[in-house]
Amino acid sequence: MLDIRTLLIIDDCAADRKIYRRYLLKDPHQSYQIFEADCAEEGLALCQKIRCDAILLDFCLPDMSGIELFDQMQQKIFKTSVPVIMLTGRGDEEVAVQVMKRGALDYLVKHNLTQDVLQLAVRNAIKQSCLQAQLSKTQERQRLIATTALRIRQSLNLEQILNTAVAEVQQLLKCDRVMVYQFTPDTDGKIVASSVESFRTVALCDRVGVEDWELGTGDKETRRIGDILITREEFSRSLIPNPQSPIPYIYELGLCNCVNLKEQFNTNANLVVPINLSNNGNPTPKLWGLLIAHQNSGERQWQTDDVQMLNEVSVQLAIAIQQAELLAQTQAALAKEKQLNVFKSQIIATVSHEYRTPLTSILAAASTLAKHNQQLDESKQQRFLGIIEQKARYMSKLVDNMLLVNQFELEKPKFKPIPLDLLQFFSDLIEQERETTGDRHELIFQITGHTQGFWGDRGLLQQIFINLMSNAIKYSPDGGTVEFHLIGKESQVIFYIKDRGIGIPIKDQENLFQSFCRGSNVDTIPGTGLGLAIAKGCVELHGGDITLFSEVGQGTKVTVSLPKVFPIDQLSPSST
Repeated sequence: MLDIRTLLIIDDCAADRKIYRRYLLKDPHQSYQIFEADCAEEGLALCQKIRCDAILLDFCLPDMSGIELFDQMQQKIFKTSVPVIMLTGRGDEEVAVQVMKRGALDYLVKHNLTQDVLQLAVRNAIKQSCLQAQLSKTQERQRLIATTALRIRQSLNLEQILNTAVAEVQQLLKCDRVMVYQFTPDTDGKIVASSVESFRTVALCDRVGVEDWELGTGDKETRRIGDILITREEFSRSLIPNPQSPIPYIYELGLCNCVNLKEQFNTNANLVVPINLSNNGNPTPKLWGLLIAHQNSGERQWQTDDVQMLNEVSVQLAIAIQQAELLAQTQAALAKEKQLNVFKSQIIATVSHEYRTPLTSILAAASTLAKHNQQLDESKQQRFLGIIEQKARYMSKLVDNMLLVNQFELEKPKFKPIPLDLLQFFSDLIEQERETTGDRHELIFQITGHTQGFWGDRGLLQQIFINLMSNAIKYSPDGGTVEFHLIGKESQVIFYIKDRGIGIPIKDQENLFQSFCRGSNVDTIPGTGLGLAIAKGCVELHGGDITLFSEVGQGTKVTVSLPKVFPIDQLSPSST
C-alpha cells in the first residue's frame, strides 16, 4: 500500500487545476490527497490548516504574485521547508531564477507540461524534501548527542556523570523521567540516578531487573525470567528494541520485574537500553546497567530516532563510567599506597622507640653478668637473667604483633577454623597468665552456659585473649582483680575481660581499635597501641563483634561475641 501524500494546488484557473489533479491521481508510484485554492488568500488559509507534503503554485494569482505568496508562506507559516513547484504560462528564465533563489524546488512551464513530467517533478520534490529533512534531523540529532556526550564527560566523578546523564537525556528525548539502573556484584541492582529527585528517593529502595543470576560466571551467568533461563549476554541483547518499528511498552522488551516498576510508578511507556562496558579485550561487553526513559503523561510510541539516540548516549555514558571507575581505582590504589607508607613509617618509629628501652635493659644485665659474674650471688644472677628473659619475650611479642598487623594491612591472615573445647582452651591460657603475672593481680575465670560446638581458629583466638588480657593487666598498675567471663549461648559464645585499672578517656575511645592508637592517660606505661587493633582483626575474621566500655579511674570492659559456626560460604579463598 502506497503512502498518501498531501498536495496543495494554488491556481486561479479551474481547468488547469483539474488537469493537474487528473495527472497526479493517475501516478502509479504515489497516492495523493489533493486540496485546491484559487487565490493567494485561500492558499494561505489552507496552509495553516493542513500539513502539506508539496505545493503546486501558480506564478500569476489575482491577489498577489506567486513569488510574494511564496515569501509569505516561508515567513509566516512553514517552520520546516515544504517543497514548492512554481507553475507559469511563460518560459521566463528570469522568473525561474528568482523562484529557485527563494527556495522553490522546481519550475514548470504550463504549455510544456505532460502527465509524466508533472508526476516525476512532484515525486522528486517530495523525495528531495524528505531526504533534506532527514539529513537536517540527523545533523540535529548528532549535534544534540555530541553536546550531551560532552556534558556527560566533563566530569570524572561517577555520581556527577550519572546525574548529568539523566538530566541531559530527559531534555534530549523530551520525556517525563530518565533513570540509570546499575547491576551490582551480589546480583541485586538499584537505581543510582534519576532525573526526578522525588522519584529517586522511592526508587532507590526498589529492585528492578530480572531475578538472580543462577549459574556460571561473567557473561555465562544465567537469570530466570519466568520459566526461561537467559544468559547475561542474551539478556543484554534482549534490551535492544527493533529499530525498524516503534517501541510500545516495556512488557514487550523481555524484562521481568520491570513490570513492578511500571505498576508502582504508573509508567505508561518505557524505553530501556543496556549500558555495556568494554570487558578487558573480551568481545562480549560487560552489562553494567540500564538506561531507562519513562513517559507518564499519556501513551507514547517510541520512534526509531528515540531508540538510536538513547543507544548512542548509552555508549557515551559507558565510556564516561569506565573512565570514572578507572580513576577511582587509581585513586584508591594511590590512597592505599600512601596509607601503607604511613603505616611503614609508624612501624619503623614504633620499633625504634619500643626496642630501645628493653635492649638497654638486656645489654645492661648481660654486661653486669659478664663483668661481675664471680662477685654476684646466685639470687642476683637469677634476677639479671630474669630481666633478660622478660625483655626478650617483650621484644619477641612486639615482632609478632608487628608481623600480624602488617598482615591485616596488606592481606587478611588465613582463617582456619577447627572444633575447639573453649573451656579447656581458655583454662590453659588463664593458667599461663597466672604463671607470668605477679602477686599484685588476681585472675578470675567464670563460665556460664554451654560452649560446645564452637569452631574457631586457635591461633587467632589466642591472639584475642593474650592482647586483651595483657592490656587489662598492664593498665592496672596498682594491681587488683582481672575478670574473664565466658558465656555460652545457642548459636554464639560471648566472653569479656574486665579490669579496675586506669580506664580510657571518652575522647580516646573512638580510635582505640586503630593501629598505634593509645589512650592519652597512659603516662609512662609502655605499649605500641596494637593490641586492640589485632584483637579486632582476629574477631572480624571469626565473623564476630568486639565492643569496649570504659571509665577513667574505674576500669575497662572489652566484650567479644563470636558465632559458634562460621558460615562456610563466607570463607575467603585464603581461608581454605
